[in-house]
Parts: sequence; C-alpha cells; structure tokens
Amino acid sequence: MSTEVRVPTLGESVTEATVATWFKKPGDSVSVDEMLCELETDKVTVEVPAPAAGTLGEIVAEEGATVGVDALLATISEGAAKAGGDAGKAEAADAPAEEADKADKAPAAAVSEGGDGESIDVMVPTLGESVSEATVATWFKQEGDSVKQDEMLCELETDKVSVEVPAPATGVLTEILKPEGETVEAGGKLASMSSGGGAAAKPQAKAAAEEAEKPAASRDGKDVEDAPSAKKLMEEKGLTPDDVTGTGRDGRIMKEDVMKAAEQPKAKPAEAPAPAAKQAPRAPSPAEDAEREERVKMTRLRQTIARRLKDAQNTAAMLTTYNEVDMTATMDLRSEYKDLFEKKHGVKLGFMSFFTKACCHALKEVPEVNAEIDGTDVVYKNFVHMGIAVGTPNGLVVPIVRDADQMSFAAIEKKINELGKKARDGKLSMAEMQGGTFTISNGGVYGSLMSSPILNPPQSGILGMHKIQQRPMVVDGQIVARPMMYLALSYDHRIVDGKGAVTFLVRVKEALEDPRRLLMDL
Repeated sequence: MSTEVRVPTLGESVTEATVATWFKKPGDSVSVDEMLCELETDKVTVEVPAPAAGTLGEIVAEEGATVGVDALLATISEGAAKAGGDAGKAEAADAPAEEADKADKAPAAAVSEGGDGESIDVMVPTLGESVSEATVATWFKQEGDSVKQDEMLCELETDKVSVEVPAPATGVLTEILKPEGETVEAGGKLASMSSGGGAAAKPQAKAAAEEAEKPAASRDGKDVEDAPSAKKLMEEKGLTPDDVTGTGRDGRIMKEDVMKAAEQPKAKPAEAPAPAAKQAPRAPSPAEDAEREERVKMTRLRQTIARRLKDAQNTAAMLTTYNEVDMTATMDLRSEYKDLFEKKHGVKLGFMSFFTKACCHALKEVPEVNAEIDGTDVVYKNFVHMGIAVGTPNGLVVPIVRDADQMSFAAIEKKINELGKKARDGKLSMAEMQGGTFTISNGGVYGSLMSSPILNPPQSGILGMHKIQQRPMVVDGQIVARPMMYLALSYDHRIVDGKGAVTFLVRVKEALEDPRRLLMDL
C-alpha cells in the first residue's frame, strides 16, 4: 500500500510554493513525521513531514518545481517495502566489499557501521520567517560520540533567536561538516550520523573516555547544559565550570555568571599598592591601553537590535510625549486582591496586566496608535497583539501576547509569565515574536525614572513605564506623598498626531488612577 505526500496548507492568501530541498531520495526509508522536503513561499518556509513510515517511492515534484496547495509531491510505500527495499539496497551496495574480506571486516563493520546501520543527515531546521541563515554557536557533541534521539547536538544563532538542533535518531555522530563559527543556510547539512547497532557498540569503545569525563561533569552536581554564550566566554577567559557559580535554572551557568567570575581575578592585582604607585607618575601608552581592552564579536541578535533601532530612527518621524500617573488606586486594588487572585488563578497579580488592559482600552479610542504604515496606505488593526519588551542576557526581545484585548487579567499574567520564562531561557520561537501591533517597555524594573523608548517597527507606538517613586503632590489643596510614575509614549508622527498621542496617554493615566473604568469601559 502506498501513501501520497501532498502540499500542506501554506497560509492565508498563499496558493503556491517552490520545492526548495528534498532531504530524502527515492528508496530511502522514512519514519512518521520525519522531514521529507522543504517548500518556500513568498512569506514563509514550510516543512513537509512524512505522513507514514515506509520507503520513499517516486518524487513527483523535483527541487525548483512550483506546486499548488494539495498538489502531489511524492509517494511512500508502507509495510514490508520499507524493510525489504532498504535491506536490498544496502546488501547490493556492500556485496563486493564484504565478499573481498568478509571474515576480517565483519567485526569492524559491527562497531563503526552497526551492520544494519544507515547514514543519517543532520540538517539545519527551519529558522523562521525571513531568516535564511544562522551561525553555528556551539557543538555539544564531538565526532564519534554516541547520541540518543532528540538529544541536543548543537545550537545555532540567528539574528533573532537561538535554535537548538536535536539528533534525528539514536546513533553515532560520524562527521561534523559545519564547525563552530561557520555560517549555514536553512536546509543545509550540518553533520552525518550512523544509526543501528553501531550506536550500541560505540559506548563500549568510548567507555574509558566517558569515564574520564564523568568526574568533571559531576563535580558541580550538574546534569544540565550551560548557556552556549557562557561556554564560549569561559573558553575566552580561560575559566572552567568549577570557577563559576551558576545562577540559572538548575544551576545553569549564564553569560553574566562568567563575567562576574572573570572580574574577580582582575580585582586582585589592584589591591597591591606597589605596582600602582610605580605606574602612577606616567600615563599608559596606547599599546598598554590596547592590551587592557577586550574585543568581542557582536552576536547576531545584538547586530539585529542595533540595526532595527537605527532603522526606526531613520525611518519614522519619532516623537515622545510624557505624563505621570498616581499609582495609589492600582496599588491599593492589587494589595487587596493579590492573595485571592493567586489562590484562584495560580499566578501572581502584577502591574503588567493593569497596563496591558489600560493600553488596550486607550487603543480603541485612538486606533492610529495601533496602526502601521504600508507604503502609501495606513493599516488599522482591529485587534491588539501586545508586545512586552523583555531584557535577557543576550539582549532585548519582544514576545507577543496575542489578542490581549480579548484576555482577562489572569490570562494576561499567565501568558506574560510564560513568555518571560521562555525569553530568559532562550526558548522563544519566531512565531512568538512576530505580529505585534503595540509595545510596552518597563524600564522601571531597572530603576529608570524617565526615558524615551524607541519604536519597534513597523509599529506606530510604544509605551515606556518607569520607576514608582514617592513624590510630594497637591491633593485637594494638601501636600501629600503619593506613589508616582512617569509614562512616556513614543509615536510615529507620520500617522499619529499630537492630539491622538496625548489623548492616548491621558486615557491610560485615567484607567490606572481609577481601575474601575476598565470594568465599565469608560
């Protein structure tokens, strides 16, 4: 029996695609959901998984062919065809060599090839919309290492996210084609593996080496991978994991942990007064200054942040308007219900849900702040996909809370917590950072009193939150201390007029100073 492999749904308004890469050839065995080929549209890259296990038969649409939705790509022969076809091919290809010196080479084949083992390509996964290449950041396995299916082999860095590459099957990593630091394209080949009996035989051959490595791995009692950026930095600084105290999840060593550990040895020479006194009379030469400098290549994420922020300044007519909000009512409401809220919903009641709801409320009245410019058109969004800026060790990322205007306080808090955790662990997907219509940035968590946030293109507005500070205010003719926060709205003056920007900020202020307005839609 054969199964048809057809073009999946390509997305809204997309009717055709181009066959970019076939990862399997006719006669290759495939398992359920194993990636067969990759299609490219004018918007996204689409992977086509195997609908059933078996042997890949005829490829109907070759690489470069244009296909429509539900078009036939190939066929898969199920059942006995899989085992028989692959075994027949392997026996036919290996027969001359095996007959030449069968007795001597049989044991070697059992160790290196596993007898029934087959070669498996480790490919670059889909990197996300508009991302065509990545840099190999870290290999967690070396050639000859045994690996289990779905065990992490390496990590790739794109200009937006880090992508982990798992092992497609259990076996032995035979060859690394793309070393660390090399640039790879989506769908490219990273390495080769052999599967089958070789995977079982390899640990015996490497037992001594693995035993030697175990003490180093167990010294800290860790069974988790440290952050790739931390590993690279430890190599540059000449540090070992024993020299660094990890503050990440389960004791994972993060980049900032390595920076702290690297600074400690530098402080010791400064304590010795004699050398400092000798060098004090003369100024250091440029060459001596150069020796004390450190040059580190910018990550792809940092390069993208720099480019996008500069593009925002160059493209948009950016302007910022300010206001201040008395947080008394919001803080009182939060204090009154936070315990009951957490008990019922299993999540803490923070300020972000109040600000998110207040912004959604204001965006309904001033829709141009939730719009974007496309050429000579203005695209108004009848929904709110709220971007929440999150600072991570690798840089600023903006995950999206989709349809925030339709969500409750509890749903917003849960989603923000989920996305924040993924951001700090570097687990955000491309889909979770695309499509935002408005952004909130909270510099107050770092102590910022006032700042002008930069737009996140193509959005037309971003709200900056700041530190809550007790300040003297005049209330009913009396000077009283109130918890005040400065708010800043940066907006694109090409689409948002000053009246609209000020109105938006005033509505946010009113909603926070009297949260009951949110319930009554006032």
